[in-house]
Amino acid sequence: MTALVTQGQMAPDFTLPRDGGALVTLSALRPARVVVFTYGADGTPSCTNEVMDFNALLPEFAALGVVVLGLSKDSVAKHDKFIAKMGIKMPLLSDKDSQMMESWGAFGEKLFFGKLVQGVLRSTFLIDEAGKIAHIWKVDKVKGHADAVLAHLKG
Repeated sequence: MTALVTQGQMAPDFTLPRDGGALVTLSALRPARVVVFTYGADGTPSCTNEVMDFNALLPEFAALGVVVLGLSKDSVAKHDKFIAKMGIKMPLLSDKDSQMMESWGAFGEKLFFGKLVQGVLRSTFLIDEAGKIAHIWKVDKVKGHADAVLAHLKG
């Protein structure tokens, strides 16, 4: 699936449950810049590495005034367990029916161990202070991705 959102357009608003059960509405975070990264599942090796990489860099993102949100299909209860086990400090959002990810082009057909399946297309979106999509990354390799996002923000 190709991206349904494009750089420069207003980011479609969403309200999703996060760990702990509260709701997060994207537009309510303005005027902060927001990084939303999508990943497959809590506790899987590469997804855990990606979440932990962003988590380790949270102080640097915060120093730039950037809010970081992780997003997967996992339930709030699964996020709560994952956060408690791994010491994660950022909000993890639940898109259980994958509607938000589908509308943003981050869920669709992909190859998984040689088979065509429906799943999360690992992506990262940078939303600027006005709510526009400033940058989109389609992530092939987890290693170094969080660092690349941070470097982009630093200019």
